[in-house]
Amino acid sequence: MSIIRVSDKDFAPFIPQEKIENEIHRIASEIKRDVDGMEPLFLVMLNGAFMFAAELFKNLEMPCEMAFVKYKTYEGTHSTGKANALLGLDTQLIKGRNIVIVEDIVDSGFTMSQLLKDLEAAGAKSIRIATMMFKPNAFKFNYKIDYIGMNIGNDFIVGYGLDYNEYGRNLKEIYKIVE
Repeated sequence: MSIIRVSDKDFAPFIPQEKIENEIHRIASEIKRDVDGMEPLFLVMLNGAFMFAAELFKNLEMPCEMAFVKYKTYEGTHSTGKANALLGLDTQLIKGRNIVIVEDIVDSGFTMSQLLKDLEAAGAKSIRIATMMFKPNAFKFNYKIDYIGMNIGNDFIVGYGLDYNEYGRNLKEIYKIVE
């Protein structure tokens, strides 16, 4: 891994693929322990969580369903502080269900906060959150995150589904911005 260029920014190596996948396997074991037998609905946050979700599902051997939602909060490297639903929830699918949200990263928490409100309004029976990355120093809310792959600092990162202006999602490792 060496410094790479994504669009107009440089990024340095941060987390290798093997470490990411080891953490995802651990999360899968914890989820299976907690929700096996509940036939949960996994809600995958697009676009960023698709790689995390793909690896997670390879390790979940249990009856479950998957659906996708998409909210937008980022412009470039900064959060707008607003969560706009681009691909919303099918409320018929949510009512009375045990939900596990699959997210790539929770930083400020705005997007997740809005999704939690939407799921509660749709009548979800229970809600758990699984995130590949968590930025505790940027987090502005107090809801519980049930499964965390890795805690990281406030650096802007790309790779393994995470993007900079839609580029860099296809990288197998995670890189952090060089300021």
